[in-house]
Amino acid sequence: MTDDRTRSPRRGMCAAVLSLEAITLGLTTPVLISIAGVDTSTALWVGLGLAVACLLLAGLLRAEWAYSLGWVIQGAAIGLGFVIPMMFVLGVIFALLWGSAYFLGRKIERERAAAYAAFDAAHDSER
Repeated sequence: MTDDRTRSPRRGMCAAVLSLEAITLGLTTPVLISIAGVDTSTALWVGLGLAVACLLLAGLLRAEWAYSLGWVIQGAAIGLGFVIPMMFVLGVIFALLWGSAYFLGRKIERERAAAYAAFDAAHDSER
């Protein structure tokens, strides 16, 4: 069981973005095959590969390096727009969601740590 002090809002928000992005990237597979004319095996590797990478990465967000890979996934999603033009739009939307979750989560973590430190200091001085 996790303590509220150690639960990371950044990790939770970023994992949610990656999970939703995995669905979107998985659904690009049939679009790659039927509309973009990409070879089936290539489309499966790209679409489903990126979807699986998102899901795996969502579980690895306890490590700081995983957030860097999250930015790489965002770049890959935007880059998919060269094959499916609509992915430029969706990729940018997910990159904005990822960036918002990342930076807002870091801000919440800093403010929470400061609040707990002030709370602990106040309670220690009462003893």
